[in-house]
Amino acid sequence: MPNTCLFAPETLRWQQLLRRCLTSLFVLVAVGWAAPARALQGLTGIHDPSTIIKSGNTYWTFATGQGIYSLYSTDLVKWTPSPRAVFQNNTYPAWINTKVPGFTGIFWAPECVFQNGKYYLYYSCSTFGSRVSAIGLATNVTLDPANPNYNWVDEGEVISTNNGSAVNAIDPAIYRDASNNLWMTYGSFFGGIRIVQMDPATGKLLAGAAQAAVANGDVEAAYVKQRGAFYYLFINRGTCCQGSSSTYRILVGRSASPNGPFLDKTGANLNNGGGTLLLSALGRYRGPGHVGIFEENGTAYFSHHYYDSYEGGAPKLGLAKLTWDAADWPVVSRDWLNAPAVAGAPVRYTVATGPATTSLVWQSQGCTGGSGQAITQAARTGGTCQQWDFTALGNGDYKITSALGGLAASVANCSDANGAVLQLGAYTDQDCQQYHLDRANDGSLVFASLNGNRVVEVPAASASPGTQLALFDYNGCACQRWFLTPTAGPTATAAGQGLPGVSIFPIPAPMGNFTVDMGGQKSSEAVTVEVLDLQGRVVYRQTVAHPSAQLSVDAGLPTGLFLVRVRIGAGQLTQKLTVL
Repeated sequence: MPNTCLFAPETLRWQQLLRRCLTSLFVLVAVGWAAPARALQGLTGIHDPSTIIKSGNTYWTFATGQGIYSLYSTDLVKWTPSPRAVFQNNTYPAWINTKVPGFTGIFWAPECVFQNGKYYLYYSCSTFGSRVSAIGLATNVTLDPANPNYNWVDEGEVISTNNGSAVNAIDPAIYRDASNNLWMTYGSFFGGIRIVQMDPATGKLLAGAAQAAVANGDVEAAYVKQRGAFYYLFINRGTCCQGSSSTYRILVGRSASPNGPFLDKTGANLNNGGGTLLLSALGRYRGPGHVGIFEENGTAYFSHHYYDSYEGGAPKLGLAKLTWDAADWPVVSRDWLNAPAVAGAPVRYTVATGPATTSLVWQSQGCTGGSGQAITQAARTGGTCQQWDFTALGNGDYKITSALGGLAASVANCSDANGAVLQLGAYTDQDCQQYHLDRANDGSLVFASLNGNRVVEVPAASASPGTQLALFDYNGCACQRWFLTPTAGPTATAAGQGLPGVSIFPIPAPMGNFTVDMGGQKSSEAVTVEVLDLQGRVVYRQTVAHPSAQLSVDAGLPTGLFLVRVRIGAGQLTQKLTVL
């Protein structure tokens, strides 16, 4: 558990703050929330989430709670509490109370990794306002409680501290370096953050391993990610466990060595108060903390908790998009679409029920763009009434307007009921005209209307053209998942002037093979075509001196989402590309 709930002379006051944190969490688990949706679905109450780990077809995250609490998901959108804690009925290992007298079974800040054919679950045990703490380890061959082989085996103590120790044994996080050596970070306000090498055979400290101090001050919840030539240390500074008043914020530094020193963008050492700000309070998302990074199919999910100011400061699970800038520093955003370079600039898409070109798409029925016109699904025609402009409002929320007439996708009568239908209407900045977009594990997007905890769906999973879209409770149906394909229109570009008349087709592109159309004319200048992956890395580049009216590109890309950048002189076209 983050030590800001503990570090104070007035121990009783901090106990009360911790109880408030846990009470909010348990209320969320027990009853859920019916307040306006902004992120994810299901019961997302959690504090100190571990790095997401996948077991079979299920994603898991463990958290602070009695007996070690956890959530699971099959799509990274809907989250459900596990049917059982790791240590049930307060039957945790007896050695813990020997090391931590007075421990009552509320475990803090676990971390889970897979190695040696088993899941290694590290956890923290502590007492209020002291360094009397221990990090323990349990292993299991499966994370599925329904599996007959499910059994957590106590592996004992990893490290412990007492009131005379220079550091505090809480908040473990595990990582491997470029040579596959195993390391652990741990620590808190009491003595800062330490890094120590681990024995990969046992999952415990390597005999004789020296410990490095890598961050000091009001610091805790450390996490290290290796990428390329650098190791990135993510930390929290500020105070947690005060609901919407929490000042937690996430900072980062990097090092060429797995155990530091870690410096921020300005060169300041994290041991001397350094740290480049990465994520802090914005809108309803207060006090973000406890980083984890999960990568799958080229996409990086940045997990953390935050305190929801719209729902009484309740702690919740957050999943954001992690990318990297040109200087190889991390960038975190809750906008799963590529964010426009110009604030508020719309990006035009078709919205389909599937990634294939035969999928049905959103259409303003009747194709007049008039107010009250139903939003339905229809066979693709490429018409303007099947094109939609997405304008980022911040924190992953979007306004969606029809390219034909500019009216907004609205919920009829601003209803939040199951079955409330979608239609066009004049945009008046209401919640029923705004949608939060979350990314599912298959690359599709889920649209949650901000006027309630319901998502846009094709009712009854109908495959019939003309079916009007409506809101329903999320159930993971493919009829609630949407694939966006960029179209010609008001697309913001990162630099340079636009390229009128230049287009890319087909989208989706089979095996990454597509054509750049020069608008029917041979280019008088050299044309450069680049393809970037979602981490901003160039995976294909071609320059042709004077191409003909159409330039064929055989990029040979794997299935996924990419960004194509076409440059001719000072002009530039940037467009998303789905590859099948």
